[in-house]
Amino acid sequence: MFSLSTMKKEDWPEVANLIYLSTNHWYETKQGVSAFKGGPGVCLLFCQVYEDLDPDCCLVAKHNETGMILGSCFYHPRETHVSLGIMNVHPNYFGAGVAGALLNEIIDFSKQRKQALRLVSSALNLDSYSLYNRKGFVPTAIYQDMILPVPSNGIDPSAFDLSRVRDATIDDAPAMAALELAISGISRGEDYAYFIKNDQDIWHVSISEDENGELNGFLVSIHHPGSNMLGPGISRDATTCSSLIVAELNQHKGRSPVFLVPADQRDLVDAMYSIGAKNCELHFSQVLGQSPDINGIVMPTFMPETG
Repeated sequence: MFSLSTMKKEDWPEVANLIYLSTNHWYETKQGVSAFKGGPGVCLLFCQVYEDLDPDCCLVAKHNETGMILGSCFYHPRETHVSLGIMNVHPNYFGAGVAGALLNEIIDFSKQRKQALRLVSSALNLDSYSLYNRKGFVPTAIYQDMILPVPSNGIDPSAFDLSRVRDATIDDAPAMAALELAISGISRGEDYAYFIKNDQDIWHVSISEDENGELNGFLVSIHHPGSNMLGPGISRDATTCSSLIVAELNQHKGRSPVFLVPADQRDLVDAMYSIGAKNCELHFSQVLGQSPDINGIVMPTFMPETG
């Protein structure tokens, strides 16, 4: 009924429409809310960013007779792992084997590279969880999706030490990659250089340094009609992470960004409650293959998916 191929530039509008339609269908059906607003064009962001970072790393499933795109999935080869990005199937073809076929292809790709395959998926979407779990993925962490409407004058930072937080520069990218490798066992330095360069004028990156000028945390955020989130981020401790979150939230005055906080980091969760953050969803990180130990705090995101 369908065959798999690599997404082409001319496929972008249809893939964006698929992401918009499929994601909104699930959220509207299950939770009564829309994940995206503003029309399918906002989801062109996914095609643009993923292709900037990893050209030709999106699979599409096309109907053999009509050529209609039934499903799509982005993936990201990294130095240490492969990350599985956003996957969508047209609601009319749920249960037709499209998602399984896309996933099998990317599993084979990661096995050929002899690398673990990593992803972050909704704990509320049991169909999605079951798809990955049946293929052998193992949950490694649970995250609380938190949302906070940032006042127009920002969040009072007086309860947090922001004295060692500053804007990142391109020279910080290698140290950011090294810190992530030390804390979470994965590396993707080119991603951070891309965020800091910010050619699209949608990213911001903060870093935190210790008293010796050594990097002890960083946090990225994005503001775009298709995504308003904090992350990815890495910190050595909850105090550093809290300061970075407040610094990035204050880059989003008058907006309501979402951010993922590790549920086992009680001090960090409490700090977020103290400034008015509320839970809006739960996500699991999942791994097919070896999962390194975490020696700090990890804040994943969906744009691009970080695994």
